Amino acid sequence: MSTPVWFFRLLLVMVGVLGLGLPGWAQQTPDTTRLRVGEVPAMRTIEVDTVNVLPTAADTKGWLLLDKDIQLELDGAVQNLYNFKYEKAEKQFRSLRRRYPHHPMPYFLLGLSTWWKIMPTNFDSKQYDRLFFAYMDTANTYAERMIKEDPHNYEAYFFLSAANGFDARLNAERHNWRKATFSSKRSLTYLQKSSEANGLSPEFLFGEALFNYYAVWIPENYPLLKPVLLFFPKGNKQLGLSQLRTVANNAFYTGVEAKVFLMKLLHNDEHQTAAAMPVARGLALKYPDNGYFARFYALLCFDQADFTECERVSHDILDKINAGMPGYEASSGRYAAYFMGYLMQYKYRDLEKAKDYYQRCIVFAESNGETDGGFYLFANANLARMADHDRDLVAARRYYEVVADKADHKSDQYKEAKAWLKKHRE
Repeated sequence: MSTPVWFFRLLLVMVGVLGLGLPGWAQQTPDTTRLRVGEVPAMRTIEVDTVNVLPTAADTKGWLLLDKDIQLELDGAVQNLYNFKYEKAEKQFRSLRRRYPHHPMPYFLLGLSTWWKIMPTNFDSKQYDRLFFAYMDTANTYAERMIKEDPHNYEAYFFLSAANGFDARLNAERHNWRKATFSSKRSLTYLQKSSEANGLSPEFLFGEALFNYYAVWIPENYPLLKPVLLFFPKGNKQLGLSQLRTVANNAFYTGVEAKVFLMKLLHNDEHQTAAAMPVARGLALKYPDNGYFARFYALLCFDQADFTECERVSHDILDKINAGMPGYEASSGRYAAYFMGYLMQYKYRDLEKAKDYYQRCIVFAESNGETDGGFYLFANANLARMADHDRDLVAARRYYEVVADKADHKSDQYKEAKAWLKKHRE
C-alpha cells in the first residue's frame, strides 16, 4: 500500500471519528471493508487533555446541551430517531428550531436524523446527502457565531467538533477527500477545546473516548503509521473503552452513539463478542424498528450460536423489509437471508428453503453492490455444494465461478471452487 493511503487512513480515522461520526473503515465489518486512497496535507501537532476538569471561565447559562427541561422534552424525539420513526422525531426537532433558530442544536439533531437514514444502507443511498450536509453546515455556522460572542462557549465547540466529524465521514464515504480532510482537521481542533468541559457533562467525553481508543488501535493494526503518530498525543485503549461505557450509561444525546461504538469495538476489534452481546441486545430490544441494530444483534446471536434468537430477529427483519418499513433495506436483508439459509440447511435440514434464502441473500447483495465477499460469497458456496450434491453441474458451475472470482485466493472457498472447476472442465 502506498504512503498516501496510510496518511489518509490515519487522518480520517483519527480525526473524522472525533465528533459523532461513525468510522466504518476503522471498525471492520465482517464482510465489506476496503481501504481508500487519498492525499493529506501536513498536520500540526494537537494535544488533547485527558483530565476531566470543570472549566473555571465557562458560563453555562443558556446551554441547551445541559438543559434538563430540553432533555425531558426531547426524550421522545431521541427515542423515535433511533427507532427509525424519523417524521415524529423531526417534528420535535423542528419545534426546537422554531424556538431557537440561531442555535446549532436543532440543526445538528436534524442532521443526525438524516444520518440515520443513510447509515442502514451501508452508505449506498445518496438521496439524503445534500440535506445532511446542509444541516451540518448550518450547525457549524451558528456554533461559530456563538464562539465569536463567547470564546469559552464549550457547548459551541462540542457541536463544531461533532458536526465536522460527521461531515468528514460522509465526505470520505463519497471520496470527497479534500472536503473530508478539511472537516477532519476542524473536528480535532474543536475537540481539543470542547474536552476542557468534560467535567460538565458526559456528552463532552465522547470524542476523547474515541481518540483514546484509536490512538492505540491504529499503530497496533498498522505499524507503518507509528512515525506519523508523533503528531498525536498518546492514547489508552482501556481508558477509551471505560470512557465509552461512561458516556453510554450516562449521556443523553451521545449515549446511543457510544453504545454503537462500544458493541462494534468489542465484537470487531477486541474479539469480545460475549461482552458486546448485552449492548447489542439492549439496543435491539429498546429500538425494535431499527434495522441496523437488529442485523448487528442477529450477527452476534449467530456468532454465539444463539440460533433461536437469531432466527426470530432474522424473520422480523425480512418481514419488515417486505412491509417497506423505513431503514429496512438490502444490507439488512443480506444478513437476515443468509442466517435463515444457514439455519434451514443445518438446523432444519430443509434444503429447498435453504436454497431460497441463499438466493435471496444473493439478490439483496447484488441489488446494492455488496458482492465482494462475506455472506454473498458464503451463500454462493453453499448453493454450489448443494447443486453439486444434486448433480446439477450447470448450477454448481455458475455458483463456483462466482466464488472463484470473488474469494480471496488464499481462502478455503477459493481453493474448493478452483478444484471443482478444474475437475469439471467443459
